[in-house]
Amino acid sequence: MVKIVGNVKPEDDFTHPLGPEQNFNESVYFNFFDRQNNRGGFIRMGNRANEGYAEMTVIVFNSDGSAFFNYKKPEISNNDEWNAGGARVQVLAPGEKLRTTYQGSALHMANPRDMQDPGKAFKNNPFRKIDIDLFHEGVGPLFGHVGEPGDGNDFARAHYEQHMRVSGSIKIEGEPDIDFNGHGLRDHSWGPRYWQSIRSYRWITGNFGDDLGMVLSVVGDRIGGMFHRGEEFIQVKDIKLEAEYEEGTNFHRAFKAQVSLDDGSEHRVEGQVKGFVPLRNRRSEQITYIGEGMTEYTLDGDRVGYGLSEFLNQPGDEL
Repeated sequence: MVKIVGNVKPEDDFTHPLGPEQNFNESVYFNFFDRQNNRGGFIRMGNRANEGYAEMTVIVFNSDGSAFFNYKKPEISNNDEWNAGGARVQVLAPGEKLRTTYQGSALHMANPRDMQDPGKAFKNNPFRKIDIDLFHEGVGPLFGHVGEPGDGNDFARAHYEQHMRVSGSIKIEGEPDIDFNGHGLRDHSWGPRYWQSIRSYRWITGNFGDDLGMVLSVVGDRIGGMFHRGEEFIQVKDIKLEAEYEEGTNFHRAFKAQVSLDDGSEHRVEGQVKGFVPLRNRRSEQITYIGEGMTEYTLDGDRVGYGLSEFLNQPGDEL
């Protein structure tokens, strides 16, 4: 039985009744990283049934620095499942095991920074077929919170995360099949949601094996996150984060974090970005910039892990 921290339930893995809000969004996200293959990525799907579409994003980071990317807004009419745009998420055992698949094409970018101008990126780079079939098994506690309508949360009323062991296959047109074995983190949220409703943030996730994972969160002056050691859950008390950026950009390439936990322990996390894709989310005239980095971590100068570092920036709202 999976350990739960917070008021979520394993049954929350399934979709929820569609709320009345125009921007009601039920979102699932799975990142995955295989150190041996030096490959990783994520699949995300958000059902915006009241607006008539889903948001589907898939990224695969390659060992040579290139990346595959696709984003679609397929039409949907209900919130019964996550199954649109070639992607599908299946709950095999609530709170414990899920399956993600994607069958379709993706843009192959030799230089993923092309995505800072999506129009040019889609015009100047080729598409290739990819087939992703991954199983995600919980190796840490399910942690999160379900809020109430009217609580003032415009980003995600209900939200939880869990570290996972990931296995399966990735097939890329023109390449040998990849047997995938690694780790990652999953995220599930539902309720009214606009990306533009939050401050700039830094969200850093990493896995060091079945027994150890971390999430570090810096949103303005608010600090959050956790470490898990097996089923043990330890909250983050403080983070001192220093980041390095590619010259003339807000694309992070490395960072150091001094992390204090509630159990009194102190840890040093160093991150080196191995693959990077700059994304943006546009709603009306507002544009939110999101940098996605496949990152190699060193914990306390010793243990090496992989994960994703996501730096979100609102125009004129720097950390």
